[in-house]
Amino acid sequence: MAINPVVRAALKALSYPDISIKKHYKLQRRLVDVTNLHLLKPLYTSFDHLIQVGDHQIPARIYTPELPGSEGALLFFHGGGWVTGNIDSYDRVCTDLARKTHRLVMSVDYRLAPEHRFPAALEDCYAAAREVFLHPEWVFAERAEDIALIGDSAGGNLAAAVSLMAKDRGEFMPTRQILIYPATYNDHTENSPFPSVRENGSDYLLTSKRVQEYMELYQGSEEDLQNPYFAPLLAEDLSGQPETLLITAQYDPLRDEGEEYGRRLAKAGVRVEAHRATDGLHGFFSLPASFEQVAECHRLIDRFLKEGLA
Repeated sequence: MAINPVVRAALKALSYPDISIKKHYKLQRRLVDVTNLHLLKPLYTSFDHLIQVGDHQIPARIYTPELPGSEGALLFFHGGGWVTGNIDSYDRVCTDLARKTHRLVMSVDYRLAPEHRFPAALEDCYAAAREVFLHPEWVFAERAEDIALIGDSAGGNLAAAVSLMAKDRGEFMPTRQILIYPATYNDHTENSPFPSVRENGSDYLLTSKRVQEYMELYQGSEEDLQNPYFAPLLAEDLSGQPETLLITAQYDPLRDEGEEYGRRLAKAGVRVEAHRATDGLHGFFSLPASFEQVAECHRLIDRFLKEGLA
């Protein structure tokens, strides 16, 4: 289904001017904080927690469902290009996730670039996952197998990278991951092998130029570009990765690389369920739960967690 021409024109106008994130990332952070300010907090039970790792602490926020039970938990990594976003800006997303899936959600406030470049955010997410998977009772789960990783955009990248790192380090291993329009590749210029970078890279709010700048702020060195923990699609061996629910968006520059990651996982013998949100734009999962695309995501996530993949 094509986007209404009036809506398309409005999206194109909103995509310009495409200010330089590299120059104005602090302004972008403030805009994210303001646009996600909730004057009326949704009704939920939550509490903040600090995870001590070495010489620093990783803040996390735990959301409990309205009817808590023993169905398991979700470890959530937020989006924002590794540069913006925090547990406050994702309050509503995580509240809705806990409410709609009837599971506890722990949201991780990892360190942001460029003050903390790769692999700082990933190491924070891995450390949080390690603590939760080795101590599932912290999130009121009976078993580590009852905990799933989930992330959107940059958070989807981090979730995938945590799973890769977990397999390599051998301390724990997630059994399920939910990747929502994840960034999985290292090139979003005109040279990208993925058509969606060009097809959806200028007129749908998130531009390919902005994605490229986010990645440049995140990377610590040129060598990072070839690191599978930075760009999971570069991993040579994807066998043994968790069962994966992959959700992409039709009008997203990251669409094709996300779907290719799903195909690569499946080719390696991993169970994968892939869904593309028709007419979806990058970031739609942050909309209120009443939006049909978001509601459908919640249904897919709930079913995936309850039934797994056949």
